[in-house]
Amino acid sequence: MPNPDTRYRRTARLIHWAMAILVLGMIPAGVAMVQPGIERSVQNALFLFHKNVGVVLLLLIVLRALYRWRHPPAPLPGDLPAWQHRAAGVSHVALYALLFLVPIAGYIRVMAGGFPIETLDWLGVPSLVPRSDALAEVAKTVHYFGGIALALLIATHIAAAAYHGIIRRDGVFSRMWPPFAKHGG
Repeated sequence: MPNPDTRYRRTARLIHWAMAILVLGMIPAGVAMVQPGIERSVQNALFLFHKNVGVVLLLLIVLRALYRWRHPPAPLPGDLPAWQHRAAGVSHVALYALLFLVPIAGYIRVMAGGFPIETLDWLGVPSLVPRSDALAEVAKTVHYFGGIALALLIATHIAAAAYHGIIRRDGVFSRMWPPFAKHGG
């Protein structure tokens, strides 16, 4: 059993794993929804899912960043090589940045393009950006390349977690797993 003092708090773990599940669903949905020849009803369902879950993810990353600011994680194990400490720090900053950037760019792309985000419409939230095809195209490009960067970084994050959990067995993976363990709040 890992040392409870080195684990993330339960709230941080729950937010992490909820976001992980949603993001891992968003990536294939985002790729599939723009493929030529996809049935229109399937494409519409994927667009609805992608746009509305994107709003949820943006809210979750704000919540997660605020929670992390108020409850910083315990330091990494002292025997971890310095380059892994640096890589973890850089990759976490990049993950947070992309988890903000990608949904914001998606929001701008949709709203500037004149498309709805059904959940926000239902809540009566007005668009925060003007209708602009040029702005929509820039946001579309940022969303696309940011999404690719995010997917690659997530793959690296998963590989690093597997390395620490399966090969090194140094407690780094167990800081975040399991999501429902009773440590902290």
